[in-house]
Amino acid sequence: MSALDAAALARLLDHSVLKPEATLADIRAGAAVVREWRIGCYCVQPVWVRAASAALAGTDAVVAAVVGFPHGCDRTPIKADAARLAVDEGAREIDMVVDIGALKGGAAADVEADIGAVVRAAGGCAVKVILETAVLTDDAKRLGCRLARDAGAAFVKTSTGFHAAGGATVEDVRLLRAAVGAAAGVKASGGIRTLAHVKAMLDAGANRIGTSASAAILADRRAEDGEARAPPL
Repeated sequence: MSALDAAALARLLDHSVLKPEATLADIRAGAAVVREWRIGCYCVQPVWVRAASAALAGTDAVVAAVVGFPHGCDRTPIKADAARLAVDEGAREIDMVVDIGALKGGAAADVEADIGAVVRAAGGCAVKVILETAVLTDDAKRLGCRLARDAGAAFVKTSTGFHAAGGATVEDVRLLRAAVGAAAGVKASGGIRTLAHVKAMLDAGANRIGTSASAAILADRRAEDGEARAPPL
């Protein structure tokens, strides 16, 4: 982490505006943060993909859409159709919630089919599989990682940030990284609001961070290097 300056760190962030009460003004404000800080990815609800993509036109940032969010309980064809539509409307990454109950119950074939359908529907766009680690045993987390990897997902992800049981932990990030090795990315998400928390997640093996506190985190990173806390010009 110490080798990453604020600009490099910004590329690892998925700035998120996912609250159901978010308005168009909120989506545009989030896009402004992404634009000003040169953040790598902007994660939004499917209904906002077009608006987010338009607001980030001309930048290098990609838009990610959540699918099956936040409970993972949509039928597989619904998830696949949602992913396909999001890509058609400008999303370049898909963050899908796994069928949590099926994973917890050990229905491996059903879970892999669910993930695989979304991967195929995404048409080559990166798919991140949200496991909701706070409600799973370690064995279920490892199984979820194996199924995500085998189904062609690009990342496994800790949490939606919406479950009462909790969000990302250092221990879970370490476990996910050990489970996928170098075959997939690990996104830490859920309750990450400080630079110290980001550093801990990256040191544990995450290579993508989901947060709604991107500007504050990056301002603190710049301040560590004695730079102005304002966004780069």
